[in-house]
Amino acid sequence: MTDRTPQGEGSRADGEGIKTFPFPAELAVGGVGMQIGPMGTDHTWHADAPLHRVHRIDFHVVMLFTDGPVRHMIDFAEYEAGAGDLLWIRPGQVHRFSREAVYRGTVLTMQPGFLPRATVEATGLYRYDLPPLLHPGPDRLAALQASLDQLRREYEDTATLPLSLHTAVLRHTLTAFLLRLAHLAASSAEAGRQHTDSTFTRFRDAVEQGFATNHSVSAYADALGYSRRTLVRAVRAATGETPKGFIDKRVVLEAKRLLAHTDLPIGRVGAAVGFPDAANFTKFFHLHTGQTPVAFRAELR
Repeated sequence: MTDRTPQGEGSRADGEGIKTFPFPAELAVGGVGMQIGPMGTDHTWHADAPLHRVHRIDFHVVMLFTDGPVRHMIDFAEYEAGAGDLLWIRPGQVHRFSREAVYRGTVLTMQPGFLPRATVEATGLYRYDLPPLLHPGPDRLAALQASLDQLRREYEDTATLPLSLHTAVLRHTLTAFLLRLAHLAASSAEAGRQHTDSTFTRFRDAVEQGFATNHSVSAYADALGYSRRTLVRAVRAATGETPKGFIDKRVVLEAKRLLAHTDLPIGRVGAAVGFPDAANFTKFFHLHTGQTPVAFRAELR
């Protein structure tokens, strides 16, 4: 978006073979771990990741739109953003740009590790339970826009400070923007419930760690020290789903990611998300998506 990664730079694959496109630090001003600039139609993260194809990145992206509507896919859900809306995409999430829409506004990208741990926790950088599409009101939008404009000025000003101080100022200015953004994200009713419900939060984190091998609600309840009934109440209050539905949704998402990003045989995809038997995986995937794994993969190729 803000820069084109050189042809010679390759993507990398994780343990399951997913191609993940890294943050192009060598193209950032001064080599710092962030970039900010206008959105455009002629840029991509990497030559092998055309924007209109489903792809995955290992850095944060925040887009503030000045025009719309724009339909953007994140983790296989479609979001429609208009003028004044923000989209926040976190590392590891798959997404796809719209072929038809023109993206206008400002895009901010951040490399994991650019900010200190305390800031990461305060700003909820890895709150994957929060919605990626945000609709700030006029006052919040004005404050966010002013903060983002200041960040862009600091980013582009490499003449008045030595690099070490320039980087420190960027971190502080970026933190100010992200604190405003995090407050906006956490202020929605659903996000607020999820944030304050420690039972659900612990369950969500446990599922994130164990979904590839553990699909049992009772096993999670036992490991966390809750009764099954307590877990059901907490998850339903936070998400409107049952614990089993929440687990299955996470398993399906990971299966979709692997089908979209790898050429692994269907049996190996199933095994990676906890189904040693390929037939059982196909039955599970079809039940939750209405498609076979083969058909889903074919649609994306």
